[in-house]
Amino acid sequence: MNVSDGEVLGNLLRPLRRNVDRVTRDGAYDTRGCYDEIAAKGAVARIPPRENAQYWEKGHPRNSATILMHLLGLKQWKEKSGYHERSLAETGIYRFKQLTGDKLKSRIFNSQHMEVMIKAKVINTMNGLGMPEYQEY
Repeated sequence: MNVSDGEVLGNLLRPLRRNVDRVTRDGAYDTRGCYDEIAAKGAVARIPPRENAQYWEKGHPRNSATILMHLLGLKQWKEKSGYHERSLAETGIYRFKQLTGDKLKSRIFNSQHMEVMIKAKVINTMNGLGMPEYQEY
């Protein structure tokens, strides 16, 4: 089954029981459906508008990003909006996959959740063991 990233965003956000304050995604999520799902969760969308982005209906949150992008350019928009934090998350996921593999053994969601939590705990423990301690001479 082929689906776009934006089509599954709601399936990822809706089951979350915790509060979400912002959702940072790439330009593939610049759709009305994605903005609706993010708003339903009470979060702020940090999605770069497409290069030829037009304004949506008055008061839509995407318009702010579009205005800023047109005024400042995409690079400045990324800095001002905090979008650059996305690259930190991407790097973290890349490292996680390099250390633990990119597939899960479990096939049941709750078991997958536990598997990821165990892997994260192991990585955090390894990081704690391997971090040098500063000593003054």
